[in-house]
Amino acid sequence: MIKKLTVVITFLMTLIVFGQKKNDKDAVVDVAEKLRLAMIDPDKTTLQSLILPELTYGHSGGHIDDATEFVEKLVSKKSDFLTIDITNQNISIVGNTAIVRHHFYATTADLGKAPGDVTLDILLVWVKTGKNWKLLARQAVKAEKKK
Repeated sequence: MIKKLTVVITFLMTLIVFGQKKNDKDAVVDVAEKLRLAMIDPDKTTLQSLILPELTYGHSGGHIDDATEFVEKLVSKKSDFLTIDITNQNISIVGNTAIVRHHFYATTADLGKAPGDVTLDILLVWVKTGKNWKLLARQAVKAEKKK
């Protein structure tokens, strides 16, 4: 009887642990997509709901935005993304932190300038606060040229 109970408890714990990771990964995929869409069609309230106040947002050119600057640049169209395509996305979850890496290709029209193209590799750090995932950090680097 004790052996059967141990097997059942072990099985249930395994389901809970692996089921939670799957649900968390799905939630991170969803919130990353919400961020992508919010960067194309920026709304201050939506953007603020996706980030932590401590956000650090690193650009490939070296400039680092805080949460306020990140939101204001998008809302004011100083950073204007016409399109954003994300490929090769990988997600690792460690405790309440999700590490997301992806390739980022965008068409921009910053401050109404003629459209330009941006190709980057991105690192996002999401933190689970309660039931929600919030962006804590982002770093962009110029995509490595294929040989």
